[in-house]
Amino acid sequence: MFEPLQPVSLRKRIVLGAAFFVLFFLGWAFFTLSGIIPPLFLADPLATLQTGVTLFVEFDFLHDIAITLWRVVGGFVVAAILAVPLGVAMGAFKPIEAFLEPFVSFCRYLPASAFIPLLILWAGVGEAQKLSVIFIGSVFQIVLMVAVIVGATRRDLVEAAYTLGADARGIVWRVIVPGAAPQIAETLRLVLGWAWTYVIVAELVGSSSGIGHMIMDSQRLLDTGQMIFGIVCIGVIGLVSDLAFRRLNQRLYGWAF
Repeated sequence: MFEPLQPVSLRKRIVLGAAFFVLFFLGWAFFTLSGIIPPLFLADPLATLQTGVTLFVEFDFLHDIAITLWRVVGGFVVAAILAVPLGVAMGAFKPIEAFLEPFVSFCRYLPASAFIPLLILWAGVGEAQKLSVIFIGSVFQIVLMVAVIVGATRRDLVEAAYTLGADARGIVWRVIVPGAAPQIAETLRLVLGWAWTYVIVAELVGSSSGIGHMIMDSQRLLDTGQMIFGIVCIGVIGLVSDLAFRRLNQRLYGWAF
């Protein structure tokens, strides 16, 4: 039944993925509705759903979702615009890599959340601070991952391009970038998922809107239903954006999948 690296059909993949969620929610319902886990520690699925409806109807939760989406997309796009060209330059030209790689590697290990007090001091508690947290958490990861992908370009393709008369600029734009583009797109898809963790951290401190702000308010009220609903919303939005990103990559680079 199970064979290493044997692909499964799209229909079977959907069924298996849905089956896990069904089992997960059944387990959640069993432990909460039976009283094994008190509501103070974990709300049951029905109470969580009712809380979610209340959030949308009475507290304009859709606005919080829109604000969080804007912060994720804004910070991530700015990071990608800067990081992708820098990563390509590092991967293609070894002197640039030798110059920048130690600093980028150093920054990659710095937690974005540690910058929040400084960013509040520098930029206040407005949108600039939250976008900066996402930017810092994403940009260095993208740079190094893109540099590794570009650096793994097949040498025989480069030599063939030189033989045909290409110069350094032509090698980058006509060999390296097209060959690395599918993997770079997949890297951006993965880092977008990380950006969601950074935005919630940014919204937990000094924020008056967003999903993270709602979760923090719910924690003060010991409302586990609202907290869980906020977490589920993040997961659903993240899953939808991930599937959309993957679908876009498949359409753009179908030959690589």
